[in-house]
Amino acid sequence: MIKDNNKNKQQQYDPMTELELSKLAEKIVSKMMRLKTVEDWFKHMAKTKLADQIDHDNLELTEEEYAIGQVAKLMTLLNMFQENEQYEKCAIVKRRLDVANAILNKYEDDNEI
Repeated sequence: MIKDNNKNKQQQYDPMTELELSKLAEKIVSKMMRLKTVEDWFKHMAKTKLADQIDHDNLELTEEEYAIGQVAKLMTLLNMFQENEQYEKCAIVKRRLDVANAILNKYEDDNEI
């Protein structure tokens, strides 16, 4: 028995039957499985090309920010190709670096004014 302090009278609660307890457990497990399935679906969808494109679009990078990212990536590749003595690839990366640096130079000129 549980005493209700607000009304100073006692109420008796019936314990759940084994069947009621089983039904409650089934509902809980069912909801948890649905949540897990939805979570797995979202994880799967996040790995698709469409999700990648949407994420990229939502970043809304400026031209300068994009160029900075390109320079960082290209410098990493250039170092890797130099270490592996892949000089043809170095030449290609160097040309792409020149383009990205030209974009950055445009913004440096604007900041010096």
